[in-house]
Amino acid sequence: MKQVPNIFTLLNLVFGCMAIIFILQTGESIVYVDGQGFPNISLPEKITWGALCIFAAAIVDFLDGFVARLFKATSEMGKQLDSLSDLVSFGVAPGMIMYQLLRLSFARQVDGLDVSVIWLLPALLVPCAAAWRLAKFNLDAEQAFAFKGIPSPAAGLMVASLPLIMFYQQMDLQDIMLNKWLLYGIIVFLSYGMVSNLPLLSLKFKSAGVKENLPKYILVAIAIVAAVTVKWIAVPVILLAYVLVSLIFKNKAA
Repeated sequence: MKQVPNIFTLLNLVFGCMAIIFILQTGESIVYVDGQGFPNISLPEKITWGALCIFAAAIVDFLDGFVARLFKATSEMGKQLDSLSDLVSFGVAPGMIMYQLLRLSFARQVDGLDVSVIWLLPALLVPCAAAWRLAKFNLDAEQAFAFKGIPSPAAGLMVASLPLIMFYQQMDLQDIMLNKWLLYGIIVFLSYGMVSNLPLLSLKFKSAGVKENLPKYILVAIAIVAAVTVKWIAVPVILLAYVLVSLIFKNKAA
C-alpha cells in the first residue's frame, strides 16, 4: 500500500508525456485567407487534447498528496517523483504548447512558415523556470503554508488554458491570443513569476475560520464566478486574481 501514492504520481507523469505527444503530433494546420486578404490559422485539435492531458495531470497531482496522507505513506522518494513528474506535466508540456502557439502565430505572416527557430526558443524558458521553481521548492522548508513564486502547476494550467480558449473561440479571442508579442509576454510573466520570491498564498486550510482564511475564501468565490461565467478564460483570470490577492494580503502569505 505504501506504493499507491507513487503510482498516482507516475500517472501524473503519464498524462504529461501524453500531452507532449499530442502537442508535437498536431498533424496539418489549416491556413486560409479571409475576405480582407489576411491569413487565418485553424488550431490543430491535438493541441487541445494535449492541454486536457495537462489538466488531467493536475487532478492526479492533487490526488496523490491526498492518497499519501490517507495511507500515511509520505516519503522522500515520493517527494522527488512528484517534482520530476511536475516538471514534465507543468514545465515541458506547457513549454511545447507555447512553442506551437508561437509557430502558429508566425505562420500567419508572409513567409511565416520559414521563421527561424530562434524566434520560437523563448518557449523553452517555461520548462527551465519550472525546473528552477521545483528545485527551490524542494530545498525550502518554509513553503508549507505560503509559496515563493508562482507554483509550477498553476503556471502550467495557465498555458494549457490558452489552446482551449482559442479552440472553443471564446469571446473571439483567437486572433488576439495568437499575437506573438502577447505570447512572449505570457512566457516572461510566468517564467519570472516561477523563479521570483513573490510571497503567494498556499491554498491549504489550517482551519475553517473566515478571518484567518479570508483571502482564500475570496479566491474561491472568484474561481466559482469565473468558471460559471467565462469557462476556460477562468483559468488565467483565477491566476491573476491569485497573484493580486496574495500581494494585497502579503502578510498572510509571508
